[in-house]
Amino acid sequence: MDKVPQECPYPGCFFCVMKEGNPSKRRASIHKFFRELPSQDDDGQVLPISGLWNTAMAHPNDPEFIELGIFECMSALIWKGLKNRRWLSHDQNIYIPYYAAHIIGSYTMNMEEFAETSVHAGVIPPLVELLRGRLTWVEQRVAVRALGHLATYASTFPAIASHGEILELSIQLAMSCLEIVYTHFYQYVDRRLSYHCDLLTRGMGGVEMESRKAEEWASQLQCWSLQLINCFAFKPEFLPTICKPEFLSKLPGMWGGLVNENSPAGIGLLRTICHHKLGRGPVANCPGVIEALCNIARSSDDWQYMAVDCLLWLLQDTSTCHKVFEKAVPALLDLSEISALGDHKKLGDSIVNVLPECVVNFTSAAGRNSLSDHIKEQIEEVLSARQRLKSEKNMPKEDLHIKQAAGLVVKLEGNSQFSAGNIAGAAAKYSEALSLCPMRSKKERVVLYSNRAQCHLLLQQPLAAISDATRALCLHNPVNRHAKSLWRRAQAYDMLGFAKESLLDAILFINECCQSNDPDLSLRQNKVPDYAERLVKKQMRAAWLFREAAMKHGGVHGEAGAGDNSGQETDDSEWETASESDVGDEDNHEIEREDRDWNKDKKRKNKAELMASASTVVQNALSSFCGTQVPLNFLAIFLAGTENVITTLLEEFG
Repeated sequence: MDKVPQECPYPGCFFCVMKEGNPSKRRASIHKFFRELPSQDDDGQVLPISGLWNTAMAHPNDPEFIELGIFECMSALIWKGLKNRRWLSHDQNIYIPYYAAHIIGSYTMNMEEFAETSVHAGVIPPLVELLRGRLTWVEQRVAVRALGHLATYASTFPAIASHGEILELSIQLAMSCLEIVYTHFYQYVDRRLSYHCDLLTRGMGGVEMESRKAEEWASQLQCWSLQLINCFAFKPEFLPTICKPEFLSKLPGMWGGLVNENSPAGIGLLRTICHHKLGRGPVANCPGVIEALCNIARSSDDWQYMAVDCLLWLLQDTSTCHKVFEKAVPALLDLSEISALGDHKKLGDSIVNVLPECVVNFTSAAGRNSLSDHIKEQIEEVLSARQRLKSEKNMPKEDLHIKQAAGLVVKLEGNSQFSAGNIAGAAAKYSEALSLCPMRSKKERVVLYSNRAQCHLLLQQPLAAISDATRALCLHNPVNRHAKSLWRRAQAYDMLGFAKESLLDAILFINECCQSNDPDLSLRQNKVPDYAERLVKKQMRAAWLFREAAMKHGGVHGEAGAGDNSGQETDDSEWETASESDVGDEDNHEIEREDRDWNKDKKRKNKAELMASASTVVQNALSSFCGTQVPLNFLAIFLAGTENVITTLLEEFG
């Protein structure tokens, strides 16, 4: 026998209304529901609101609820939560302001006409109150999301801008939100509000999941605040408010972390600021920001091109060029041979083309004698390299092969010097080889720059190592994917204490190892090399989103602090990697044969015995020195009279 369906005991139940088959009656009932819901105090109100939240997330472009008054309803519910704390604490009403603000943000995400309707419905004032922190950081997150969407449209931005406090509140929130989330939720597990935990994990997962989601939401809160500020930054009249030194100095550190990699965050806002002449002056007056832009420009950051844009605009501006020249030019020169980056085609050519203008701007402002000899040499080197490239186009192939062979001979001399422990001599030989090597032999030049970067690491010259590793990565195809250069630059940034840049390079190094066809470079049994794992763990602690807040409030006790050498893997880690995977250039077959012949000549008659002995020695050396810097005489000690080990290391070193 069929069961007779029971009638719903709640008149005007939203879920019953949604089942109505008559479209006219259904729309009339929904409109009535939206109009009456804010004035009701019945239990269970959170259920239809959560249903509306799901609908808004799934169908943000559906106009039905917009036409029937959902924005007025959500706005009234937020006001009710703000003004009636007794109602807010009853049943599960504490969830309602969050859901209401989230629904507003979802429906205004894509459609400008929906945004206009929401503004006319009066959603901005209650969202501003949430932005102030009248409830908690959870509601602040969805409020800044919704306001950010409204600020992106030309028709609704004036309404946002008319509330002058929004910009100031967003700036304060961007600077303080990580500390707020840490102290109000992350730090004390036993004090976490239950509804926060429910919203974060949807009832799935325990404390660890809550903490991970809190970090993700904190990052979103900061990035969405920066996005809202960015909408104001397009208008010159708001730049004086934005371009305060205390805020600008923090922008490079607002990078979203690994949990929010899709947002340009602080660097995106800096790019918008630098696009305006009014913004370039304050940025140029912050040396720390310029240094950070140079580091980002020479990193694996997805937003690397934005830092390059900032530096180019600052150099081309006659009022700021002299303030940034000495830091910006060396960084950009390292990128002078990069082919493309993001949407930027022939970026290296663009950099070289602005150099003469930049030199004129600098010398006219600072005086002719103010240009340092080192920068002069670097500029002349890049310009002469361009002339070499042009002249080589008309050079006979036989002459190019001779130059290649000469470069190879000098490179092998450098390898020999390195093996003997003469690191400075090896670096000089690699420089000489670079001056001989044809410009079009990019793969060979990648190896030479990368080898010289390793020498700089051993000589405790991290800035020079970053420069050479960056040049190798620019020459490589694809850009920024040469595994050894990534690893060397990661170590150099670690030596300087730049955790984020080191972390990004180390992660990309591991990724390249995973994809490499080289049996030595590729990960053995899909296992991350110990040295890379140690560096990544160290830098993840140092670049942790909550690290500054945790140190301030006693949550971190010396993790990855001064004296932590877990990332100093200069030599051991290099021996764990293998030969340059891209030496097999079609243009270099003849050179490769000479290289192999040279190696063969070095083998001894007692090859088998020496190979077994060398394997044991190198293995013991790796385990003994893992995590420390190898002395310069290390190779001489272990390689004296062991020619096959020399061969192996030369193959691995390139």
